[in-house]
Amino acid sequence: MSPATHDNSAPSNPAPPIIGIVGGVGPFAGLDLQRKVLEETMAARDQDHLPVITISWPRAIPDRTEYLLGQITENPADAIVAQLRLLAGMGAAVAGIPCNTAHAPAIFNVIRARVAAFQRPLRLLHMIDETVAHLADHHPTRRTIGILSTTGAWQVRLYPAALEPLGYHTVAPDETMQVATIHRAIYDPGYGIKAAGGVTARARAGLEQGAAYVCQRGAEAIILGCTEMPLAFTEPEFDGRPLIDPTRVLARALIRAVAPHQLKA
Repeated sequence: MSPATHDNSAPSNPAPPIIGIVGGVGPFAGLDLQRKVLEETMAARDQDHLPVITISWPRAIPDRTEYLLGQITENPADAIVAQLRLLAGMGAAVAGIPCNTAHAPAIFNVIRARVAAFQRPLRLLHMIDETVAHLADHHPTRRTIGILSTTGAWQVRLYPAALEPLGYHTVAPDETMQVATIHRAIYDPGYGIKAAGGVTARARAGLEQGAAYVCQRGAEAIILGCTEMPLAFTEPEFDGRPLIDPTRVLARALIRAVAPHQLKA
């Protein structure tokens, strides 16, 4: 080949497909997911990291728990679908929603049906299904699972509905603790993680009470079933029980979908 001849063949190492993240549910959880995509990717230099597009447009998306509790009538699915359509239009091939509560059937079933009709295909991962699969793969002997979550996810039994048909036993806080302690650790306007923009001592203490409660009732592992909770529990265990972080599970699933050879062991 002469120096003037151009090689129009495809590159030997084409760029991987683009990951899309709906990052405003809530905003800190979206950042946490993107950070964990970076942490779980094998990369020796900047250029080795995977392409990610995050849309953080929280104002447009109604609160998921308020919808499930009947406090508002607008389904958050509508705004989430609009943002997924933007991601698809920008070239995303696979996407994740870092909000456990958004996977409640009343919301997620609408999202999934509308995404399936997109003109440009977009593979949408299911955070709950990925977490259940992770639990089975990595903790196969643990059959009693503690669940901490928002009150919306608690009321619709989001994780119990996924786990119990598979033979798991689930334990969760009672209604008083759920409403007065667990949910407020996330949503309280004074000390909750969403309002504080970080983990306050009171929020951490409330979540620790919930974790201790399910441990006392036999939990062998604990699912942190709200994407703000892994911000409070950065350690891998609580009282000797593994803490299952659905955000990290979703991050790994996104990497596996586009570049499995770059997924850290």
